[in-house]
Formats: sequence, C-alpha cells, structure tokens
Amino acid sequence: MRLSKKGYFVVALAGVLIIGVVVLSVILTSVNKYQTQAKEMEFSDINIASIPDGVYTGECDLGLVYAKVEVVIRDGAIVGIKLLKHNNGRGASAEQIIDIMVDKQTTNVDVISGATNSSKVIRKAVENALSKNHPSPIGAVLITPYFRSILTMQRLS
Repeated sequence: MRLSKKGYFVVALAGVLIIGVVVLSVILTSVNKYQTQAKEMEFSDINIASIPDGVYTGECDLGLVYAKVEVVIRDGAIVGIKLLKHNNGRGASAEQIIDIMVDKQTTNVDVISGATNSSKVIRKAVENALSKNHPSPIGAVLITPYFRSILTMQRLS
C-alpha cells in the first residue's frame, strides 16, 4: 500500500510534533533544574580578613548561567574582582554586584533586582574562589594587567 501526498504530509507532521514535544520537554526540564538550583543555593559567611594575600579563581555553573571570577586579596581586603566569564540570559546587570562586594568588603551582599540568579551565580563564584586553600601569590604570572594597575595604584596612595 502506497501513501498519498496527504499521507506523507500527515506522517511528516506527526514526526515534527513528536520531535517538538521531546525538545520542549528537555528545555523545560533544564529550566526547572536551573531554577531549583538557584533557589536552593546556599552561601557561607567568609572572613575576608583571614584570607592570605593572593589571586583566587572560582566559578559557579548552573547550566543556563555560568560565572568565572578572579579575586585579588591583599592585606586582608578584597583589592579587586574581575569577571573572566559570565554566560547569562538577561542577567548582565548582575555584574555590578562585583563592585558592591569590593566596596563592602564582603560576599554577603544583596542580589541585583531583575538579575537575581545571575547575581547569585557571580556571588557564589567569588565565594568558591575565596574558599580555596591555594591562591596564586601576588606577583605571579596569573595577575592580569587589570589587577596590576590596581595594585600599582594602591602602592602610590
């Protein structure tokens, strides 16, 4: 038995619909997992003054949002935080949380309205960096020109 043109069309349409449902299911599952992880994210209170001088790198990945940071600690203070990578949906405005953490000298800051999950991911990346026990010493090759200029300005003041 041969299918007519209409029969082929129906079979093709059914195939497209099935593929669409599978893709939509995967996307919804991914979004649900991301939202659950972001909602359940916990933060630690970090004593910045107790962290040895050095350059710390950390990251946080929730799948849909990812951040990688480099944090410089000097004399018990956050000298600078550089966002090395930030994959975000509409959360680019969360990047201002870095300046807030440096100004307040803590990772315990409020999230940026409208970019809650991206704020959490950046904050967690900084926390993860500072939770490491093995920093690169200040003056190591890992210091970027950005941080070198900050350190130089501090020496001049």
